Amino acid sequence: MSQPLKTAATTAASLATQTAKAATPLTTTSPAFTPRETFPVSPQILRSYFLGHHHSALQNMKRTLSTVSLILECRDFRIPLTSWNPLLESSLSSTNASERSRIIVYTHRDLGPKDDGGMMKRLERFHLDKRHAEAVVFLGAGSDSRAVLEAVKRVSRDRLGPQLTGTRALVVGMPNAGKSTLLNRLRQKGMGKHVAKAAKTGAEPGVTRKLGTPVRIVEPDLSTGDEGVYVVDTPGVFIPHVSDPISMLKLALVGCVKDGLVPSVLVADYLLYQLNLRDPGLYVGKGYTRGPTNSVEEWLEGIARRTGKLGKGGEPQLDQAADWIVQKWRSGGGLGRFVLDEVSEETLEEAVRRAREPALSMNQAVKREKEERKARSAARWLAQQGG
Repeated sequence: MSQPLKTAATTAASLATQTAKAATPLTTTSPAFTPRETFPVSPQILRSYFLGHHHSALQNMKRTLSTVSLILECRDFRIPLTSWNPLLESSLSSTNASERSRIIVYTHRDLGPKDDGGMMKRLERFHLDKRHAEAVVFLGAGSDSRAVLEAVKRVSRDRLGPQLTGTRALVVGMPNAGKSTLLNRLRQKGMGKHVAKAAKTGAEPGVTRKLGTPVRIVEPDLSTGDEGVYVVDTPGVFIPHVSDPISMLKLALVGCVKDGLVPSVLVADYLLYQLNLRDPGLYVGKGYTRGPTNSVEEWLEGIARRTGKLGKGGEPQLDQAADWIVQKWRSGGGLGRFVLDEVSEETLEEAVRRAREPALSMNQAVKREKEERKARSAARWLAQQGG
């Protein structure tokens, strides 16, 4: 499959410039205002959220692969490339991969733009042409899960055939990608609205911490002897090291990383950067600031005063304001609905190329980054000597 994260040598500035070119401003709030073209971020930012239960879940998934015929992979529509986890791909395709089918489900479609410029068709065509999946489905909070259920039934019937013990499926993805919600919706759609929820859900990542028990989502077919389809919920699995800090900010902004691990003001600043690239009018006029701004402190001070996030003496609480505005954007609450990744043939091909590289541990990644920095320093020194 594919790996959306750039190499350590790729700078945050170059990625931000790419985003700036991809974003088309909707309006011009102030002719004198110029948004930042890049978003420099310290390479020292936290770039790992690979916890102990992530590792355990991955090992348990590997042990169950011999009984699994179908993978339901959830990815966040707001970051369709960045939420593409190569560690899951390499782990779940290591044993009898040809015998397992895959359905890719892009969740949170309702939080993306109504007019996606053909991005859904581009993603679907790419995955199907490359035979990454048997089906690609886009699912939002208000959309019917029937399309996913029908895809599951079709794959089970046409690709796998009748299974006397039932078809076993795993639902996988990054933390907070909507796996448990998908399982509950499939069960209610397939078994009737009267059934109770099979998996616990929540707004924060890490609600599911171990593999669940198989849950039936498709009734048995007595005419063929097929026992239906069972799905196992799994914990969200992060990658050991995110090589690019901008990708880490994207993951933090949509909620794939536990709030607070990446400084909330930094996440809010990245949101402000994205809003300015598209349309400062998304926040101007809401009483936060007098006009568009590139200053996160000015923006958050205005938000804090507007929402009452004040401390002693009326001091604006920037962290609280940052948390509030990020949550507002995540919920689609009037700050625009847009995709943070650029999706093109080039970026998709790059993602596939990166997926073929083995996932690095934190220590391996840090060592590689040090070696690359030394190489760049040596190259600059040689250039200076030659001059």
